[in-house]
Amino acid sequence: MKDLIKKSLSTLFIIIMLISMGNITSAITPSELSHAVNDTAEYMYKTVKSPQVGSIGGEWAVLGLARSGYEVPDEYYQRYYENVENYVKACEGVLHDKKYTEYSRLIVALTSIGKDPSDVGGYNLLTALGDYDKTIWQGMNGPIWALIALDSGNYPMPKNPNAKVQATREMYINRILECQLSDGGWSLFGGIKAEDFGNSVSDPDITGMALQALAKYQHIPEVKKACEEALLCMSKMQNSEGGFHSWGSVNSESCVQIIVALCELGIPLDDERFVKNEKTILDNLMTFYVEGEGFLHTYDGSGSNQMSTEQAFYGLIASQRAINGQNSLYRMDDAISVGKKDSSKVTVGLLDKHADVNQPKIIKIGKTFEDIQAHDNQPAIEALAARGIINGKTQNLFDPNETMTRAEFATIIVKALGLPKKGNNTFTDVKTSDWFEDYVTIANSYGIVSGRNSTTFDPNGTITREEAATMVARASKLCGMKTEYDTMVTRNVLAQFTDYVKCSDWSMSSLAFCYNNEILDPSAMEILPKSAIKRCEIAQMVFNMLGSAKLL
Repeated sequence: MKDLIKKSLSTLFIIIMLISMGNITSAITPSELSHAVNDTAEYMYKTVKSPQVGSIGGEWAVLGLARSGYEVPDEYYQRYYENVENYVKACEGVLHDKKYTEYSRLIVALTSIGKDPSDVGGYNLLTALGDYDKTIWQGMNGPIWALIALDSGNYPMPKNPNAKVQATREMYINRILECQLSDGGWSLFGGIKAEDFGNSVSDPDITGMALQALAKYQHIPEVKKACEEALLCMSKMQNSEGGFHSWGSVNSESCVQIIVALCELGIPLDDERFVKNEKTILDNLMTFYVEGEGFLHTYDGSGSNQMSTEQAFYGLIASQRAINGQNSLYRMDDAISVGKKDSSKVTVGLLDKHADVNQPKIIKIGKTFEDIQAHDNQPAIEALAARGIINGKTQNLFDPNETMTRAEFATIIVKALGLPKKGNNTFTDVKTSDWFEDYVTIANSYGIVSGRNSTTFDPNGTITREEAATMVARASKLCGMKTEYDTMVTRNVLAQFTDYVKCSDWSMSSLAFCYNNEILDPSAMEILPKSAIKRCEIAQMVFNMLGSAKLL
């Protein structure tokens, strides 16, 4: 219901805005842009509390914040770097055997915070980009992002002793040029000389990225000519509202990639080639903006708002930096510098953490599921799956909207806290032969879960939202968090929800704690205390708890 209401309100907001924009002829002002940047930065910092290695809730959020000038505590970036180090060590420096954009994305983010990608936990992330064949395996994304990554820090071309073909910058430039389509732009797989996968029409996203990669090579006549042809192609493809149509819909992300391309090329956003009906691409991007909630993917609110917001955010940053005469987004000579954390003061978790609580380690590199792609809770699910905390219903499917049993929850929370075996089983309906027997026993022994009564646990029963909040609050207390709220504070926190009176008395303090610490989303309209909680929601709660407890 909450998502439906939000979606309806967002759609109504966009419709009203589009109608009202009918006669508007002026572009967004610098002050309006500054407000949108600060508002989105605040939203990003609040939403991505503990950035992980990933295409959502990770590198793009870090890049945007680092290049925005928004005031972020040094500790935020330090914790991100620690997560990167742990991830790289866990996979022994091999981020992926085929998708080399995994290396490029990390290199760009690390460069934005002044970290050296040639020595991350003892591994050189640049080396992979010296392998020409493996880098271009992905299609156009490979050479494009290899150039962007290498040039972001002006890194020398790395030597890769295991490469069959040692790459050079010229080879990546030529690869992009030879894949240019006859209409002047680029698509993910299509190309004049490259293998044609039936993609003969240019895509704004890929074309924008290709222009970004080629921006620093305008002194090469062939590059200059190709870029002019691509710009003409994109100018023709731009619609009457200043935006772009890609992958079946008019969307915000396509605007972003062309905006960043123009900024990297030093072309003003109000260049006459990219103004349609007195609307610039930035004007169009702003039609997807919802104050306090980031950016939509499409006008009907479909798709991943988080992914769209992260990309739109760095598009705003690119625009603002261009207007202010600063270095472009990917020219990082002026990157911030995040110092090293004082190892003598490094502690895992909060000061009052129970001695038995341990930080979960990454054990499954790059674990994901087919049915969570672009899902709002994808970063949380992937972060827990990488640490072996949560599993899918099958190897490839997570089933995010399915409910969770009490036994499954007990298992997840014990794994999340790394609790050792303790206590004896007292429940008659939990057998020694049951896979969850140890987890239920441990969770009960630490006071995280209790039985339906003194002798039965009901392991296959589902968990309501108020039960989940109570159990997570108990787990949070073990992590060192202050979870007890008095009646007055509890009432003040819960009074914002229309259905708070439906909560059981025993759950109210825990619910107040979860909302006040944003373990549950405080912007929700309803608590729905008696509703069965979904697997994706449990994953998000546990992820948020671990982040707040400084265990991620």
